[in-house]
Amino acid sequence: MHLLSVEHISKSYGEKVLFEDVSFGVEEGQKIGIIGVNGTGKSTLLKVIAGIEPADEGKVSIANHAVIRMLTQDPQFKESETALEHVLGGDSPQFQAYTKYHEAMELVELNPMNEAAQQQLIEANARMDELDAWKLESEAKQALNKLGITEWDKPVAHMSGGQRKRVAMAAALVLPSDILILDEPTNHIDNESVQWLESMLQKRRGALLMITHDRYFLDRVSNRILELDQGRAFFYEANYSKFLELKIDREDREAAAESKRQNLLRNELAWIRRGAKARTTKQKARIERFEKLQAAAPKEGNGKIELSVASTRLGRKIVEIENVSKSYGERQLIQDFSYIATPGDRVGIVGRNGAGKSTLLKMIGGRLEPDTGRIELGMTVKLGWFSQEREEMNESLRVSEYIRETAEQVKTADGTTISARQMLERFLFNSTMQWTPISKLSGGEKRRLQLLRVLMEAPNVLLLDEPTNDLDIATLTILEDYLDDFPGVVFVVSHDRYFLDRTVEKIIAFEDNGEQVVHTGNYSDYAEYAASREKTSKDNNRGLSSSSAGASKAESAESEAKKTRQPERQLKMSYKDQRDYEHIEDWIMEAEQELEEIAAQMEKNASSAGMLIELTEKQQAAEQKLEQLMDRWTELNELAEQIEAQKKG
Repeated sequence: MHLLSVEHISKSYGEKVLFEDVSFGVEEGQKIGIIGVNGTGKSTLLKVIAGIEPADEGKVSIANHAVIRMLTQDPQFKESETALEHVLGGDSPQFQAYTKYHEAMELVELNPMNEAAQQQLIEANARMDELDAWKLESEAKQALNKLGITEWDKPVAHMSGGQRKRVAMAAALVLPSDILILDEPTNHIDNESVQWLESMLQKRRGALLMITHDRYFLDRVSNRILELDQGRAFFYEANYSKFLELKIDREDREAAAESKRQNLLRNELAWIRRGAKARTTKQKARIERFEKLQAAAPKEGNGKIELSVASTRLGRKIVEIENVSKSYGERQLIQDFSYIATPGDRVGIVGRNGAGKSTLLKMIGGRLEPDTGRIELGMTVKLGWFSQEREEMNESLRVSEYIRETAEQVKTADGTTISARQMLERFLFNSTMQWTPISKLSGGEKRRLQLLRVLMEAPNVLLLDEPTNDLDIATLTILEDYLDDFPGVVFVVSHDRYFLDRTVEKIIAFEDNGEQVVHTGNYSDYAEYAASREKTSKDNNRGLSSSSAGASKAESAESEAKKTRQPERQLKMSYKDQRDYEHIEDWIMEAEQELEEIAAQMEKNASSAGMLIELTEKQQAAEQKLEQLMDRWTELNELAEQIEAQKKG
């Protein structure tokens, strides 16, 4: 069933063209993921489709009786309405029928013999049947619970921004619609809620248009991809992983076409330069052909974000957390937690919303003090903090002015020095955008700018609090590559399962029983372990209920031992482990060669005190690097031996 048509729509803001001449249709059952670099107009496109903003050109046509509903990044609420009232729909016919039914029930309960009240209840009952509104309340409460909202009668005005977003999402899912539009639906919800949302959308019969940076979510839910790139729209009948294959094919074809165009252009240019006389029709046609070839040049692509900022050297002591506890009022968030960071640590922090993940990160960063215990940072630690709570930016500043507040120049990982202007260009802020006031940037562009500022400070311990919120997939991909080569330590709070799988090797899990558990492996490893543990617990409970009351003490003891026995976790190397394992010996050889070269330079400059001081510092850094590589080599070889032994066993 055809639900919506988008016909030749275009939209610009001032001189910036977001998209032009975009056309497509939406059918029932289609689940369309919209992707593109921040600032390409993804959210604006959705608002145009929903009728919130007008298009400059073209039109959007919606089928008769089709209901369209949109979850925006900044949802609006009525004054004093509760979470449940908002999800039930406020002015919707279903909510009005629900309200009248409960009012009639109260009247009958007060006066069962009142015929007028009984008649009102009968009519209200019939209206509930007519609108199929009986399940509305239970579905609303279930959606709120699954999204972490348990205080249904709490006014939305008293909730945090993340809670309000979740209330709005529950309403979008529960209230009937033929076309559902979601803008970053996975922001502000935990991993368990993301999985529930996935299952809800997979079962949904109507059409879906969504923007999301969550690549697992996009891959599992979408069956069509719309990519916005430099004002153009490209469509793929595919989920995210298949889209990547098709995009490579498209870019290869475009590159081949551009190569052919360049060859033709060179031939035509040679002819023009020979002094063509533009009198005859044939000659005029050839000149026109040359001009058309020039005009056919492809638009510049989005480029590639390059993150090669140097970091400050770390000492042996990095972050030590000892017996830390933290409460808010009577609520215990963290209890007696200890952890010692080691060189190269990549630690993901996961758990339900409100469990205390960001609180732990803030204590590591010195923004909160623990109630008991201690957190100590090494003398050489230089923190870089990238928070989900947007930093207060002076939006009257221009982009270049904001970055120059941090540094005019920055040293890159290869030792060269580049200007703030060049670094901005690497982050896709071209010369025009560098003179743009921050207030004119999109939300995602502001986040990208904040990330650049954090990295330009050359930290050696990164604290990332929900870094994937509002960043586009292109930026996330390059950030992941940067973290592969980042020599320092990373602590990251995130609900983005793909990002965690790609970047971390340890998990600190805030579990439902209030404990904090450290688990070796990425997020999928931990999720597999937690699922097997839960299954074992359920199996044990079933076995306990069916066990004989007259079992002997010896049998009971054996049964208890079986209950507590955990299945052996299947060991495997993470993405980074595998990459390091393949290259570690080459890196060790390079480090040893570097030490030999430094020793030779020290011998050559034995009479220069200044050079010797500089070379001694280099030698100490190189020795520390070699020591870390040798420790890593030992760790990886032990892991490889354990994996091999497990396979044979």
